[in-house]
Amino acid sequence: MLAHPGEAGRGPARGGGHLLKAEGATHTSVRMPPMTVARVAWLVTVLVALITALLLLLAGYTGYAGLGVAVAASAAVNLL
Repeated sequence: MLAHPGEAGRGPARGGGHLLKAEGATHTSVRMPPMTVARVAWLVTVLVALITALLLLLAGYTGYAGLGVAVAASAAVNLL
């Protein structure tokens, strides 16, 4: 098994998770970059705005619910 750059000495026994098909692996592991605090903050903002909009809609405040959706959409732009 060939190691990728920066993964020298990491194999299945050391937490690398990369197995050859001949060794019985069914899929290849994918490494995802960690989520930043700023991205988490924007995600929480979007969720809070959507929940607020839903509660306002259920209470009959359709105009304010629309405003909540607009705020959520504006915050979601920062997640792109």
